[in-house]
Amino acid sequence: MAKNIMIQGTMSNAGKTLLAAGLCRVLKQDGYKTAPFKSQNMALNSFITASGGEMGRAQVVQAEAAGIPPDVRMNPILLKPTTDMGSQVIVNGIVHGNMRASEYYRRKPEFFPAVQAAYDSLAATFDIIVIEGAGSPAEINLKQDDIVNMGLAKMVDAPVLLVGDIDRGGVFAQLYGTIALLDEEEKKRIKGVVINKFRGDRSILAPGLAQLEKLCGVPVAGVVPYLHVDIDDEDSLSERFTRDAAAKLIDIAVIRLPRISNFTDLGPFERYENVSVRYVENTRGLGAPDMIVIPGTKSTIGDLKWLRQSGLEAAVKQAASRGTLVVGICGGYQMLGRSITDPKGVEAEPGTKIAGLGLLDMDTVFHGEKVQSQAKGVFGAVEGLLAPLSGMAYEGYEIHMGRSQETRPALTGQDSVYGTYLHGVFDAPGVADAVLAALCGKKGVDPSQLGSFDPGAYRERQYDLLADAVRANLDMELVYRILGVKN
Repeated sequence: MAKNIMIQGTMSNAGKTLLAAGLCRVLKQDGYKTAPFKSQNMALNSFITASGGEMGRAQVVQAEAAGIPPDVRMNPILLKPTTDMGSQVIVNGIVHGNMRASEYYRRKPEFFPAVQAAYDSLAATFDIIVIEGAGSPAEINLKQDDIVNMGLAKMVDAPVLLVGDIDRGGVFAQLYGTIALLDEEEKKRIKGVVINKFRGDRSILAPGLAQLEKLCGVPVAGVVPYLHVDIDDEDSLSERFTRDAAAKLIDIAVIRLPRISNFTDLGPFERYENVSVRYVENTRGLGAPDMIVIPGTKSTIGDLKWLRQSGLEAAVKQAASRGTLVVGICGGYQMLGRSITDPKGVEAEPGTKIAGLGLLDMDTVFHGEKVQSQAKGVFGAVEGLLAPLSGMAYEGYEIHMGRSQETRPALTGQDSVYGTYLHGVFDAPGVADAVLAALCGKKGVDPSQLGSFDPGAYRERQYDLLADAVRANLDMELVYRILGVKN
């Protein structure tokens, strides 16, 4: 049976996901067969495994860091918000249905066996399981039937490192207050605390660290600096949405839909020094980009209405009429067609029909069964601006309820408007380069000015940099003692 260690946080976005990924990489480097685990994940960024199961992208990142294929056992429950009050519930990679929050919490005990079975199966296969919690273990209103923080730690007998975010301020109160709200059995599970996202001279913290250890009764297991590694974000707290991005040599504007999902699709373009990827919410912010992307969404009909009401629909259509490259991905692709119909009430009232942007010659009908699959192949003949993609290899994955055509080519469109159901369509070697080269040709600039980029090598380098930071700033001897394995 595998050894385990759990990373819990004082709040959401304390850095649990990144630290868990870093530990996965360190343990891999040290020769241990390691797997990540998060019993329940709430996120709109998801991934389809080779077997067709859907799981949270955070555990995909951690699996990559550990050097293993993603597996739905690593995230047995995924909640994908559909409204402010409810989510689509996915169990072991398969859609279980839509539930309001109150219904899910009432029925949560039904899912305990699935969580236990997924964990036991991984633990029988791997040497070490790195477990990630969610939110905070001190959310005392949610402690009953908890299966993601201390409830899970008890279920699988896991020791815990508690992580606080000093960048938000009040980290000593975060850590001490969290522990103070735990019961005695839960307190005994915490074997160390970690201060995360620190900027500055660690020696300044020394008096506070000593007092924190005395108050909490456990050692400070590390002070981790604010890390500048380029690894996929877990959810909409992503800094890419709020950072200031001025237009560069090639400018890409991504419509920030209210229920945007899988925004990591645009990651390959963000690595180029002279390419800007901006997330915009209004016509003022849109400007005059070289490329507009309407990304995936968990609520296509609702977000299409928002696009219309915000004035961005008219702005996108005007840009397309001027020859600006417009690309829709998944839900964004559906919006580009003539119409969207929901006969069974998958997203809206049964029988709802709404006009699309009318930029692509197709209609979408929602079905009750979700398409979940990985896909790879070669682009067929592509017409128009993106003709250079013809014959190039692609790979990606599909997650959608709608059906838009009898056949689903990897890329549909012509002239300057295109759509695809493939998430990750720009990830394959050379695809992003070809798109950028087409934009450079249209603009009359030299593509060499953008620089080059090897996504696979770059991603591996980021995981190694993360592991270096974890080794340098966590007490790894303490971690190995907690795990009960040799360093």
